[in-house]
Amino acid sequence: MPLPYYVSPEQMMQDKAEYAKKGIAKGRSIAAMEYNEGVVLVADNPSSLNKISEVYDRIAFAGAGRYSEFENLRKAGIRHADMKGFLYSRDDVNAKSLVNAYSQALGTVFSQEIKPLEVEILVVAVGMDDDPNEIYRVSFDGSIFDEKGFTVIGGKSESVLAKLKSRYVTTPSASSLAEVVVSCVAAMGEVTGQKLNTEGLEVAILSRSAKGRVFRRLPQSELSQYLNPSNPA
Repeated sequence: MPLPYYVSPEQMMQDKAEYAKKGIAKGRSIAAMEYNEGVVLVADNPSSLNKISEVYDRIAFAGAGRYSEFENLRKAGIRHADMKGFLYSRDDVNAKSLVNAYSQALGTVFSQEIKPLEVEILVVAVGMDDDPNEIYRVSFDGSIFDEKGFTVIGGKSESVLAKLKSRYVTTPSASSLAEVVVSCVAAMGEVTGQKLNTEGLEVAILSRSAKGRVFRRLPQSELSQYLNPSNPA
């Protein structure tokens, strides 16, 4: 009688991690960075499908990797936030509680299922008044990273992050929206070797100075003014 095939738990987890990382790396990068009025999210996204979305008041979501998987996570996050806001108070809904829920969901799939989710997500919240901004990165295995100032997910994220650290960023929270957008787009373009145009970008902001809704998508006309200042829109 043949012996059953055995794989050590360490090898199984390593194989899952490599599988998920390869899937995430096939996508395109998304950067989140503070600026002087809040946080901006910049995605290299030529598709008409959105990778950046509002989840709740002052909270935004971005996903890299397999679209169907992070889209399901986005919808689940909205339901989680809406339910908590309904049962308790809208003030009780914050980025940390949402991140913890995402971490638990991703970690459960990674540890219990054969196939891990091929996703990496960002949960971003703008601080109102004197509260600090929050930028959280949640990995495929549920690991949470509390990022300061800026971060990048998806595609060649480490290379883009290195470009931002070494060449483009001094104090992002003191930079204007235009400066931050140009920095992110330039870093992504250098890593991919392509010039990114407005049609291939998805950009959204969380602005503490906005009246009413703080989440706003930047139209191509506004992006063109930032990326091509010599060309009037």
